[in-house]
Amino acid sequence: MSPRQAARYDAVADFYASGWTDAIDDPASLRLLSLAEPIACRRVLDLACGHGRVTRELARRRATVTGVDVSAALLAVAREAERESALGITYVHADLTAPDQPWLSTSPYDVVTCNFGLSDIDDLDAAIDATARALRPGGTFVCSILHPCFPGGHHVSGSWPEGGRYHDEGWWRADGELSSLRRQVGANHRTLSTYLNTFRRHGLRLDVLAEPEPPETWTAERRDAARHPVFLVARCVKGG
Repeated sequence: MSPRQAARYDAVADFYASGWTDAIDDPASLRLLSLAEPIACRRVLDLACGHGRVTRELARRRATVTGVDVSAALLAVAREAERESALGITYVHADLTAPDQPWLSTSPYDVVTCNFGLSDIDDLDAAIDATARALRPGGTFVCSILHPCFPGGHHVSGSWPEGGRYHDEGWWRADGELSSLRRQVGANHRTLSTYLNTFRRHGLRLDVLAEPEPPETWTAERRDAARHPVFLVARCVKGG
């Protein structure tokens, strides 16, 4: 487990859980859930599940769900919610990018989801390798991210640092006044081609690419930023 990665999310667990509730109404998360269907009675793995917001919605849709995250503090919130209202979810505290993953040795999953988690993971190649190994042949991987081409706007940080370039990849911490979470935990910027080529290299074929528009409540304070693509949602299918 990456100490830096665990620490930066453990430190914001309460802020994260209170800011992103179970009321899923943002277009990117809704699109991810729609592309994951059908999931009833299927085995679903939710990567970088955090406090279990999307994990619980997957379970409510009658999937058999396992959530995995590197942050013990966020998983504590998720497990408490499961104790209060059991949905049959299994939570695993693990670093997805570690070489030894005994929890992946069970039967393969039908669907793997990752909602706004890939940019939080430092080793993308290892994460997608684990994703591909977790899926059965013909299974689907659905992910949502801040659009790699999003340049930001007034008080809103883009996908790469102000004054930097789209092609310069790496981890950085946002400073935009309205980018509250990424000011605290940072993010990894990668080009669109890096994401898609990594998926392809691990046998995940792009099936659907969507760019949902942000809601009016978001754009009201960010008119200049909303002129650009903000979110990206992709569904891939495992070959074989």
